[in-house]
Amino acid sequence: MMSYLIVFLGAGIGGTMRHGINLAVTRAFGTHFPLGIMVINVAGCLAMGLIAGWFALRGQAGQEWRLFLTTGILGGFTTFSAFSLDAAVLWERGELGLATLYVGGSVALSLAAVFAGLWVMRQVS
Repeated sequence: MMSYLIVFLGAGIGGTMRHGINLAVTRAFGTHFPLGIMVINVAGCLAMGLIAGWFALRGQAGQEWRLFLTTGILGGFTTFSAFSLDAAVLWERGELGLATLYVGGSVALSLAAVFAGLWVMRQVS
């Protein structure tokens, strides 16, 4: 039960950070291109690489810290970081076909799901 609380608190922090950064970047550069979300995704992926690398090399932090920082804060900040780490792990294991399938399938199916959801709501409205 404590693990859920740890993730909950971290996700709240990450989501608040995402909202703040997105607003700041949008105010600075406008809304023509979703630069705020791009910045968030790239920053989240860099943070995920740094944190995962630190845990892999140092391994001294407990499971609570892993949950708080990766699933919690980075999960609330951007799920793109978890997606990217999964793809990198597949790649580093030499599973190039699975990595390609995962990346291509995730992007294609996610975009298709968004368009499907939009289509359904337009039909219902």
